[in-house]
Amino acid sequence: MTTATEQQHLAGPLSAAVANLCQRLQPQVSARTAAGFREVLRRLSAPLQVAVAGRIKSGKSTLVNALIGRRIAPTDVGECTRLVTRFQYGTVDRVELIFFDGTKQVLPFDVGGMIPNDLEVDFDKVSHLEAYLTNAVLRDLTVIDTPGLGSLDLASVKRTEQLLGAAQQEEDEESGDGELDDTSRNAVAGAEAVLYVVTQGVRADDQQALAAFTAATASREAGPVNAIAVLNKADTITPESVTGSDGDVWKAATLLAEKQAATLKPRVADVIPVIGLLAESAESGGFTSADADALRSLSKLDDATWETMLMSADIFTTWDCDVAAGTRVKLLEKLDLYGIRTAVDALRAEPDLTAGALRRKLLDASGLAGLRSRLDAVFRARADGIKAAAALASVTALAHASGDPGERQRVHDAIEVLLAKPEAHQLRLLEALTLVTSGAVSMPDDLAEEVLRVGSSPDVPEQLGMKGRPHKELSAYALERAGWWRSFASFGATPAQSRVAHVVHRAYFLIWQQLKAQDTGAGPQG
Repeated sequence: MTTATEQQHLAGPLSAAVANLCQRLQPQVSARTAAGFREVLRRLSAPLQVAVAGRIKSGKSTLVNALIGRRIAPTDVGECTRLVTRFQYGTVDRVELIFFDGTKQVLPFDVGGMIPNDLEVDFDKVSHLEAYLTNAVLRDLTVIDTPGLGSLDLASVKRTEQLLGAAQQEEDEESGDGELDDTSRNAVAGAEAVLYVVTQGVRADDQQALAAFTAATASREAGPVNAIAVLNKADTITPESVTGSDGDVWKAATLLAEKQAATLKPRVADVIPVIGLLAESAESGGFTSADADALRSLSKLDDATWETMLMSADIFTTWDCDVAAGTRVKLLEKLDLYGIRTAVDALRAEPDLTAGALRRKLLDASGLAGLRSRLDAVFRARADGIKAAAALASVTALAHASGDPGERQRVHDAIEVLLAKPEAHQLRLLEALTLVTSGAVSMPDDLAEEVLRVGSSPDVPEQLGMKGRPHKELSAYALERAGWWRSFASFGATPAQSRVAHVVHRAYFLIWQQLKAQDTGAGPQG
């Protein structure tokens, strides 16, 4: 059984059930597998791990800084941007270099309080960085910054692929009992969820990276697919290039994000437009009262001069005006032209805006709130199921890596007993979702979309695709779809599809029961 202390840190009852399973199995498996189970237990009681991934120059590190609320991750190309960096909660700010031989070395912050771009050690001997920060947001979410997948540095790409679960490492036959071998370590090291950063064009390597993540999780018994894509640098989109944008940059970004969501589904739950630079500056303390004062001066320029200055970055920084050129360069570095225009428009509409109020306006314009809301809905609200499913995936991988058929069977049987319990249905649903999104089980597009919808949200109206509809309609639709999927499982499906269909049928039936219970609780039925 898990201790009271461990229980307090577990995400919920499913995580607790998997933790109990690991502890019960430990005496029945080899010392090496037991060591792996101990690592799984440690991970179960740790915060949810979200990897921020994407091509080089997609703005990953800028977005990481915005999410953490602190400018800490280096954004210029250097040695540190070629390493995986884990940002987690700590009582004292510190950064550690972790070497491949397991040794550690404290890395001092640079003069600006950031992780330095370059290391004064042999780079090839460094595995990754561990950053411990006092920022409250990291209490329940570990954010992992990764090297760009389009990098020419193959070693950096390999580090990222290993984190996403794409790389398979060979088992180290030399490992002693009780120590994690490479295969086992890799089995428990993958990120539990991924925030994938794209820019205007979704390329083949974006698709391949997401496919690798889903394929790696699908190869395990209960691996979850939990991915959100972020359309970063939304302010660089030309509205005229997007039909229906009406000349509005943000509307263009929203429409393009919807189009990309259709391209990337079912590998991602959603695509959210964000202006990472604006979010970083407004959220991490980069935007100062001096910046607000400079913008206030710019807001007093006549319209003709102002529109001319906004034609390009060069004109903005070199035009003759009362605000010093150096100050304008700094504004451009923090906000870009879109953010500068947004701030000046806000000051012209409300001349008495304080620096704090202007910062909030910029934060609203960045789209960060929408991303955080989606993170809460897709990741945090489902953390118990995500972590439990990821842990079961690791347990399965560890048993397979042992090479002992008896051990493998004992672990398999224990997992089957756990998954047979009604309260563990969410894990079955995550498994079905993974099988469909990875292509392991082929489904028609409309049915794949339905599986994704039912399995990707804790919100019942959203699961049913009927947000805003009356309660009675929700209940009737849930029962209707439960019946349809049951019939499909029995008469229209392949054996693999039937397995998924039974799970989806059960999901709809449980939703119907939940809605019916709410009706009963509301009063007598007519």
